[in-house]
Amino acid sequence: MDLFNLRRTRLRVGAVIGALITLLSAATMTAVNAQAAVGCRVAYAVSAQWPGGFTANVDVTNLGDPVNGWKLAWTFPSGQQVTQAWNTTVTSSGAQVSAVNASWNAAIATNATVSFGFNGSWSGSNTAPAAFTLNGVTCTGSTGASPSPSPSRSPSPSPSASPSRSPSPSPSASPSRSPSPSPSPSPSPSPSPSPQPGDAMATVAAMQPGWNLGNTFDAIPDETAWGNPLTTQAMLHYVRSQGYKSIRIPVTWSNHHGPAPDYTIDAAWLNRVRQVVDWSLAEGFYVMINLHHDSWQWINGYPGDRTTVMNRYNALWRQIAGTFRDYSPKLVFESINEPQFTGTSGDSESDQVLDELNTAFVHLVRASGGGNATRLLVLPALYTSSEQARLDALSGTFTQLHDPNLAATVHFYGWWPFSVNIAGGTRYDSNVENDLVSGFDRVYNTFVSRGIPVIVGEWALLSYDYTRPGIIERGEFLKYIEAVGYQARTRKLTTMLWDAGSFLDRNELRWRDQGVYEMMKASWTTRSATASSDQVYVPRNGAITSKTLTLTLNGTSFQGLRQNGVNLANGADYTVSGNTLTLTAAALTRLAGNRSYGVNATIEARFSQGAPWQISIITSDPPTQAAATGTTSSFAIPTQFRGDQLATMEAKYADGSPAGPANWTSYKGFWDHFQPDYSANTIILKPDFFNEVNDGRVTLTFHFWSGAQTTYYITKSGTTVTGGTG
Repeated sequence: MDLFNLRRTRLRVGAVIGALITLLSAATMTAVNAQAAVGCRVAYAVSAQWPGGFTANVDVTNLGDPVNGWKLAWTFPSGQQVTQAWNTTVTSSGAQVSAVNASWNAAIATNATVSFGFNGSWSGSNTAPAAFTLNGVTCTGSTGASPSPSPSRSPSPSPSASPSRSPSPSPSASPSRSPSPSPSPSPSPSPSPSPQPGDAMATVAAMQPGWNLGNTFDAIPDETAWGNPLTTQAMLHYVRSQGYKSIRIPVTWSNHHGPAPDYTIDAAWLNRVRQVVDWSLAEGFYVMINLHHDSWQWINGYPGDRTTVMNRYNALWRQIAGTFRDYSPKLVFESINEPQFTGTSGDSESDQVLDELNTAFVHLVRASGGGNATRLLVLPALYTSSEQARLDALSGTFTQLHDPNLAATVHFYGWWPFSVNIAGGTRYDSNVENDLVSGFDRVYNTFVSRGIPVIVGEWALLSYDYTRPGIIERGEFLKYIEAVGYQARTRKLTTMLWDAGSFLDRNELRWRDQGVYEMMKASWTTRSATASSDQVYVPRNGAITSKTLTLTLNGTSFQGLRQNGVNLANGADYTVSGNTLTLTAAALTRLAGNRSYGVNATIEARFSQGAPWQISIITSDPPTQAAATGTTSSFAIPTQFRGDQLATMEAKYADGSPAGPANWTSYKGFWDHFQPDYSANTIILKPDFFNEVNDGRVTLTFHFWSGAQTTYYITKSGTTVTGGTG
């Protein structure tokens, strides 16, 4: 396992794709409750196979007169058994199998196709059936002489023509019934399993940029449980006014449905989700909804209990698909958030079971008809990883489905040490850049280059959180934002910011950091320049000398410096030579003012395009620390920060080996293992740090953003801890 890519290490995919077998036969027969059908064609495909089990999809095309009520029969040549089916009712007698229509897909018009699928078991071999009969007639793919149609008969209506359909299902509808809210008295034919081609690439492009309504409907157990307020129309309007074109509404359904076998979704919860979807569509958003934390609450147990989990999964998606069946095509469905599984032999097998769930999802939604026949559906890789093996497996699913209205999705939280500030990952450096570029390249080459759109359904940094300030230095985060926007845009990837409250203050309807938003906004259309730092430190006493910063122009040109709307003087206040910006001693002395500890002034570097780069002028002296005693559950180091900010902490034993958790690196996890408290003038060492520290002496080295370092020694004896500077 690559510890530097811990978040993405388990993203490996393997798809087992069965060959498509088209079996043809023909004759005449008497159809069930219909004029005799005179021809049919069956396409039987094994879409996934694993030891002892498989998934099959069956497409039945009626080549004769319209049929109202059907039964497809076949014989398994190798003793296979159907264990679970969808869009049909299956009965078996030995090797003989019959699949009968459901209430909503009984009618098959001339040249129309009905689809169903099933999971099955096998041993020894999994040979495809040699022949099929539809209502007693062998399907050969051709027709005989067709009798004249009855003058009293008319083709079944199209799914969109039924006047009795409504956009929402009955909350109490059984999952075994039609996804339509109220069954039509004249059942409509199922849509074609191959939806009419749409422009999925154009749809996904129109969704850029996107925003996540995080920790809201995905919160457990309800909308406000994780600290966010109720979603309002005003909030959605504000987000739309800020330039966002799509909104992902993660939804956890686990706590909001009844027991088996129906798994009926709570009407109040479903109506609330629908209300926010309606508001979002009214604002002009593209909207994406999904099954969110269900992924680790119960879907992850699928390998060990396929029948129960698949029934629950299908029941939920059947109800969701029925509710939104006739909604705008700007509503998008995502099958599962960050899929993961227990009880498999490894990622390759997990890829296979994910393929089963993604495939079942697509077939179920398509079979529900209406707008769902061509609605954009979004399929994730295992763990939503951009690792090549995971992408390859998902690509196999796309190839098997051969559906033009699909998009792939991955998540991106950056190079792990930088994303959480561990292992010295304090800066946006070549490691972070290479991780970003290589990940987006893999996604582009695997999907976008083949015309399959990709949505980066979540992106940010894992530890960027306004409630835990200092983990990610602001300027380094700005560099990351700029790079993500550019690298995604040039590869035609749509990005959806993960915002659980860290970016938008939903109560005040304002960005918590306007500069962060401005950098994101600029990245949607252009590049912005950055600099080696957004901090310039000067001493509290003594002479101030000139300071230099290295500019990364990203194709822009430097225009000048400004403070509070007033331009600084080129030559007197600063000079620029190539990519080197020098702030003069005179300008820094003036800007530092009375040199009180901390930020004394902020100036802006402005460029020919993009967002400006803010530079803080900070007065500081080297921090000092004092002796302390405490316990492993409560220990704080007295620290006079004197205007400086903590960047990271190292911990080593006497022999130089790393001490404490993450013992592969001496640099510990910011906030998890240590935390500065600037108001109390302390640095807290967390119990999680001491839980993995051996008794004895440990040397701590604190690194500050000014470049200053302090050395501190602690001695642990059982639960007692003492510390000092010598």
